[in-house]
This record gives sequence, C-alpha cells and structure tokens, in this order.
Amino acid sequence: MIPKNYDLIKATSYLTRVDADWAWLINTVGPCTFELRPEREPYEALIRAVAYQQLHAKAGDAILGKFIKLFSEIDTGQASATQFPSPEQVMAAKFNDLRACGFSGRKIETLKNIAEGTLSGLVPSRSDAEAMTDEDLIQRLVALKGIGRWTVEMLLIFTLGRPDILPGDDFGIAEGYKRLKKLDIAPKRKEITEIGKAWSPYRTVASWYLWRVPK
Repeated sequence: MIPKNYDLIKATSYLTRVDADWAWLINTVGPCTFELRPEREPYEALIRAVAYQQLHAKAGDAILGKFIKLFSEIDTGQASATQFPSPEQVMAAKFNDLRACGFSGRKIETLKNIAEGTLSGLVPSRSDAEAMTDEDLIQRLVALKGIGRWTVEMLLIFTLGRPDILPGDDFGIAEGYKRLKKLDIAPKRKEITEIGKAWSPYRTVASWYLWRVPK
C-alpha cells in the first residue's frame, strides 16, 4: 500500500532535478515502489525495528520468525500460525527463551521496556500517533531505554507513512550516499542531515533510493 500522502511521481521528479547523480540513481533504480505497513500498531513496529537494529535484513527476519514462533509454541505446545505477540506476552516471556530467538541481553531489556510502555500508555496507539508531529513522537518514544531516534524513524517511515524522514544514523543511507557521490568516507549524521535539507519535503523517498544505490 502506497501512503495516501505520497505523490511518488512528484517526489521522484523533484529528486531527479537535485543534480546529475540523483537523476542517474533514479533512472537506474527505476520508479519508487515504497509500501506502507498500515496494519501495524506502534508497539509492533517498535518491536520489529529493534529486531533489525545493527543487523542485515536476513538476520532480522530470522530473529523475528523465531520470536513469533516462540509464542505460538508457548500457547499451543507446537508450532503454528499466530498473531504478533502481545505486550502482556512479552512482559511474561523468559529471558532465556528470548535469548534463544537471537536477541541480545540489551535488546531483550528494550523489548520489555516497549511492552511495559505500551501497557502504561507511553507508547501511543496508532490513532494517537497519527495526531502527533514527527519530532513530538520521536521525543516521546526515545524516553524508553534502548529506543533511539533511528528506531522511531523506522516507525515514522514504514508504519505511519511520514513523507519527509531522513534517518541520519542509518548505515545504509550513509553508505548509499558515499557510493552515489563516490566519496572516500561516508558522511556522519550531522553532515547527511544538512545535505538532506535539499531533498525536503521528500526525504523519505530520498532515503528509499539511497538504500538502493548500486554497489
């Protein structure tokens, strides 16, 4: 599902005009096919983002698969399809069981904090989150131990469909820009944030393309 507040044609046209490198990138990668996950609540989006922190996609996929399967087995005694684990289930889960899924000790603490924050109301519902500004939501959720700006930015991009998000701490984006501009060193957060002002109000689409710069 393409976010309703996106005009992908207008976004790619705008970015194509940034400079010749951007025009080449968009022509090479092709049309933006960004898709939203509108069915997810912020709680689930945060849990999923934590699973992928500092890992390649395949590793994150494997951890999430084991995580979801774990609660299926706890409930039924055997593997079967199940809904995403609830905050109550995560709070009650044993450390060693979560560790066996592939989560580090620090990530397990973060999972528990997200679950507790959801039950207390600190992690908002989707409808409440949609009424908040990008920065207000970031500042609210980084109060959770283990949740940094990048994790909330993934929520803003893939769950809430915000059109102007540039995750400055994202390794893939920094490396993508490095390859795009043939730099010796990837830009730091402050640098990419400043550079990225030229891509506003379409920084989410710019991020999507930077994740796909050919190697």
